[in-house]
This record gives sequence, C-alpha cells and structure tokens, in this order.
Amino acid sequence: FQNYQGLEEAVYRNIGACQELAKTTRSAFGPHGMNKMVINHIEKLFVTNDAATILKELEVQHPAAKMIVIASQMCEQEVGDGTNFVLIFAGAMLGLAEELLRMGLSVPEISEGFEAACDKAIELLPDLVCNTVSDLRSVETVTKALKTSIASKQYGNEDFLAGLIAEACVGILPSNRIQFSVDSIRVSKLLGAGVQSSKLVNGMLFLRECESDLKTVKDAKVAVYTCPFDMLNTETKGTVLIKNAKELLNFSTGEEDLLSAQVKAIVDTGVNVVVSGGKVSDLALHFANQHKLMVVRLNSKWDLRRLCKTINATALPRMTAPTPEEMGHCSVVRQDEIGDRNVVIFEHLAKEDSRINTLALRASTENILDDLERAVDDGVNNFKVLTRDQRQVPGAGACEIELAKQIAKFGESCPGLEQYSIKKFAQALEAVPRALAENAGLNPTEVVSKLYAAHQKFKMVSIQEKMEENGANKGVDIETGDVIDAAEDGILDQYLTKHWAIRLATNAVVTVLSVDQIIMAKAAGGPKPPKQSGDWDKD
Repeated sequence: FQNYQGLEEAVYRNIGACQELAKTTRSAFGPHGMNKMVINHIEKLFVTNDAATILKELEVQHPAAKMIVIASQMCEQEVGDGTNFVLIFAGAMLGLAEELLRMGLSVPEISEGFEAACDKAIELLPDLVCNTVSDLRSVETVTKALKTSIASKQYGNEDFLAGLIAEACVGILPSNRIQFSVDSIRVSKLLGAGVQSSKLVNGMLFLRECESDLKTVKDAKVAVYTCPFDMLNTETKGTVLIKNAKELLNFSTGEEDLLSAQVKAIVDTGVNVVVSGGKVSDLALHFANQHKLMVVRLNSKWDLRRLCKTINATALPRMTAPTPEEMGHCSVVRQDEIGDRNVVIFEHLAKEDSRINTLALRASTENILDDLERAVDDGVNNFKVLTRDQRQVPGAGACEIELAKQIAKFGESCPGLEQYSIKKFAQALEAVPRALAENAGLNPTEVVSKLYAAHQKFKMVSIQEKMEENGANKGVDIETGDVIDAAEDGILDQYLTKHWAIRLATNAVVTVLSVDQIIMAKAAGGPKPPKQSGDWDKD
C-alpha cells in the first residue's frame, strides 16, 4: 500500500485539494458570478454558475475534497440552496487553518476553536433576523422573499421570475403549509422567444399532440388508463377455425362491435377526454372520433400519476367505464401551439382546484433553459424553506460581517489557544463579501474594510426596540461598491440556509483537518497471470 502521513504529506495535501475546489466555484458566487463550461464524462455540455450542478457533473475524485462536496450536497438536500456558500467558507477556513498549523498550533486546538466559533455563530444568528415572511399566501410578500436567491442565478430577470414562482407556489399551498411539496411545481422547457415570455399554467402542460380530431374540451370529465387504448387481448391463447368468407367477415365485425361498445360505454358515463398510458389503435381512435372523444397519449407513468393528482382521477388498469369517483375533472383541456411545439394543456380556471402548477419556460438556447430551470428549482426550494421557518437575515455580506465582528470579539475573551482559531473563523466569514465584491469587479479589501466600519458605528439594538440605524444590516451594493442597508433594499437570505451552511461547512472542515494519514491499497503483488491468446487454436 501507499502511505502518506503527518502534516506535510497528509493534512497540507488535503487542504490544498479542498482549496482548489473552492477556488473553482468561488468565481461563480453571487449575482455577478461567472458561468462555468463543464463537459461531463458523457461529453454533455453545461454552461452554468450553479455550484450544485458544477459539483454534480465534475465527479470529484480526491477523498478530502469529496468531503467538502458531500457537505455542500447535504446543504442542497436540507434547504435546496447555499452550496456555494459552504464551499467558499470551508475553503477559506482550511486556508486559515493551514496558517495556524504552520504557526505550530495542533489540530485538536484548531478544531475545538472552530467548533466553539460555529456554536457561537449559530447562537448569534437569531439576533440578526431582520425580516419575517408574515403571509405565505400573499404573492407580493413571497416575491420579495424569493428575489435574492433567484438574483444569484438569473441576475436581471429576478423580479419577473420571483413573481412567477411566487404565484405558482402560493397557488397550490395546502392549508397545512408544511405539506407543500417541491414536486408540485413542474417545469416545461420550450425553445424560442425570451425569458419574459415564460408563463404559468394552473395545471399541467405536456409536450405532446392530441391523438384525436377534437382538440379542445371545456368542462372536461377525464378517464385515465394505464393500459393501451385498444382491444384487450385475452389471457389465454385461442384458436378459431374459420370455414368460409362470411365467418371471416363476422369475426372481424364482431371485434369492431365489441370495441365500439367499449368506447360507447365510456362515453355514456359522461367522459369526454381519455388519457392513455399506452398506444392508441387506429380502430379505437376511429370510434373515439365518432363519439367526439378527445384522446391524449402519455408515455411516462410518472406523468400519468401527476396528472391523476392534478385532476383528482384514478388511473384504471383496464379499458372499463369509469365510475363518477374515478373520473377526473378539469376546466379546459386543449391543444395549443407554443413556438413551434404542440402542447396539450390540462388547465384549472379556478385557482383553488389546482394541485400542481406548471411553469412554461421560454428561452433562446437549451443552456439558458437549463439554467432557468435551476433558478426555478432554487426558488421553489426557498419557498419550501419558508414554509418551515419564515425568518430571514440580511444578505449582501451583511450577516457574515456582523457575525465575523461578534465572533472576533468572542475570541478575545477566550483564554486558551483556541482563541486563535476562533479569530480565524471570523476572518473566514469575510470570504463571502470578498467573493461578492471580487466577482462584481470591486476591490475586495476596500469593500470589507468599509463594511467593518459601517458595522462598528452602530450598536446591536435589541429586537424589542425599533431597529432604526442598525449597522448589522449593512451590506455591499455590487453595482456601485457602496455600503447599503440590505434589509431596506430587500436583499434577504433565508435564516435556515445560513444556519445549515455554517454548521455543515464547519463539520466538513473539522473532519478534513482530523485526517493525519492517507493509506491507499495497491493491487497485491505476485506473478501476473499468463495472457490468454484470444481465439487461437491450441497448436
């Protein structure tokens, strides 16, 4: 086996690998983050500044860097955002930990200090809350709350997209808000037009055409079948002996009559739209057109399940006439043309009926569409976070600088050697406003010193009193480089995202630092087996 041990070989190597990874995604942070062109193992091209996607497609091999990746993926799973924050913060902490190790501090002292500082940060975080989303059923309030997270992905379109996502989420928010499911917001990507042409559909939209001649049905009663829309084959094999032409004709007309009777039985229950999960035979379609039935075919069983949820139907395994309870209801089912694509839309005109909403996204290229989808995904996940905890902290680097200031003060009061690492933890928090400023083309050192000055001017005001001039909310304006009040300008981050990101980043860093030996197993020695000589004969 190969063995790397000690500070030089193991710890510094691991720190170096994690820093390289953090450097990769650092320039993609914030609204002015640069895009990355990632070509994955199957040569698919991604152009994105979403750290979660970059990490997923990069397939990081280094074991220590993998730990940081796992931490950021956990953050993605827990709150659906904050992946890049975890990477940048962890990278900064490891860089500063290396300085402390070279100064002669031991790993346990550094780890203890980091953990103490992390606990302190999580204890201070509730005091920094500057806004609570009071009404999750108000589109306007939710739009403001989601704007910041969408701006970091789609800067310039955040107002429009936040409004669209807020409307979609609020429209299907269940009475018990904790039951909100991210899966209830579907996305359909349609090439052409621009981002501003995207729209919301109360219901579901499928990129398919109708099978039947009838293209629009109002006040639709829908029967959903998981089987093909065709004659059911018998379970057993049967042999029919036909003696003359008349019997042959009777045999085929018998089959037709049977299918006609089946379709008529379905129509007699009041059904005017049939959705099938399998193929639609020509004969069945002929009878459907005769009876003015609209027929839609969906290939995916997931689409069928979601459609059943949307229109409140039961999927039937055989072509039988549905009972009123098994039927689905929908205001309009229509075939429409968006760009050059035909789509089938199941729409509820009354907002209350809709249980799934679809965003029809438009953009000029596939890459922009994919990026838009990621922005929507982030927005919906942020709404999900708000259903769990409505608190928000100031963005634009304000929250990090305030925490850094208070943790540095806390470090001064610690008597042991861990005070060094507590102060370094505070310094690592500066990496966030630094990255924001750097990506916006500002001078990071100047921005951080301006922010510190603004935060020192004012004392923390207790939450009970009015927060008049509260320095804790001072962040950086990425356009001008001036100091602004993040809370007033509506630059807000979710409290839970910050809470988990700080916690997960610290855990990952402490784990990476506690590794002092890397042992890699090698293939066992011994003679190599003789090479087989392919398809040759023995002689």
